[in-house]
Amino acid sequence: MQEEVDILKALEVLGLPSFITKNDIKNRYRELAKKYHPDICKDDSKMNQINSAYKVLIEYIDNFRYSFDDNELSKQMPNISHSKNFKPF
Repeated sequence: MQEEVDILKALEVLGLPSFITKNDIKNRYRELAKKYHPDICKDDSKMNQINSAYKVLIEYIDNFRYSFDDNELSKQMPNISHSKNFKPF
């Protein structure tokens, strides 16, 4: 439960929606890092929050267990019927 709270807070800090890609996270991080870099913005607390949020989200994505069952694939890619691409053993 705490992990879910951390993830939601991290999304909020980075100003991201709940349905995103890893590239979306990286791009948003770069934007905010340029804006709040300590050389530009004298208060480094915001950059610390951004770094922590980025770390939480990237760790979650890197350790995520993927599901390749028909239900999950149809949710992620509704226009493609994956079960037709596989032959039974």
